Amino acid sequence: MRVLLTGWASFLHGEATAGDVLSLRAAGTALAEAGIDHRVAWSPGFRPGTLHLSDAPPDDYTHVVFVCGPVHGPQVRSLHERYAACRRIAVGVSVPDAEDPAVTGFHQVLPRDDGVTAELDLALGAPVSPTPVLGVVLAPHQPEYGGAGRHGDVHEALTGWLAGLDCARVPLDTRLAHEDWERCATPDQFAALVSKMDAVVTTRLHGLVFGLKTGVPVLAVDPVAGGGKVTAQGKALDWPVLAAEDVHDTALLDARLKWCLPAPVRPPAHPASLAALVDELVGPR
Repeated sequence: MRVLLTGWASFLHGEATAGDVLSLRAAGTALAEAGIDHRVAWSPGFRPGTLHLSDAPPDDYTHVVFVCGPVHGPQVRSLHERYAACRRIAVGVSVPDAEDPAVTGFHQVLPRDDGVTAELDLALGAPVSPTPVLGVVLAPHQPEYGGAGRHGDVHEALTGWLAGLDCARVPLDTRLAHEDWERCATPDQFAALVSKMDAVVTTRLHGLVFGLKTGVPVLAVDPVAGGGKVTAQGKALDWPVLAAEDVHDTALLDARLKWCLPAPVRPPAHPASLAALVDELVGPR
């Protein structure tokens, strides 16, 4: 037996949501624990260099499992056509129309909801790793510093470094607005938001101030060559601030990031549909 795990994150023109990918992880973990040989097919746009549907010949698999998301449309139907000789199972899915050929093409459907059934989502059963949450507060262009401003270069290097980290990045904006739901309306709201971060990465004076005010460690970089108000405020607070040129020293940035506090991990739940999937493949244990 060899199983090909698929989902919306497998399609070239699909999408990879956090829930989709975590559900695939949950299914893969359940199969691995049951000793079932399996592979996961990913969209080349999401994970280039991994196994894609076009590289997964139907003859190599006995079963195709579709995980999470709504079961509908031509992309799901294409799985039935390509893997017609395989036993096809859908698990942890939503079924908006039970008569849709995308649904009826499966030999077995183990839904999370179908108008009658309501089961735990598969993502609840997947392990997750501790991941720091970084609030990112970047200064706008500050013309008062003239030619000493290095904002563009500093932000390009800093965000490039951030993009390569295993962390959750939360853009934070100190600008307030009463009619824009995406922004805080009061400084109290902004302070509450900052306080939920594990660390703040900032090139803005008030990113430094609000981080330390709420007890959150701050990786501060002054975007002004020779030092500007971020450096001055760091001296007043007795808190280290990196110079503009330091932003290209990734080892130094990595060292400062160790100030981040670990995020708590919630133990995974165990959706019944994962056990049902294993039973469908190998029989009740």
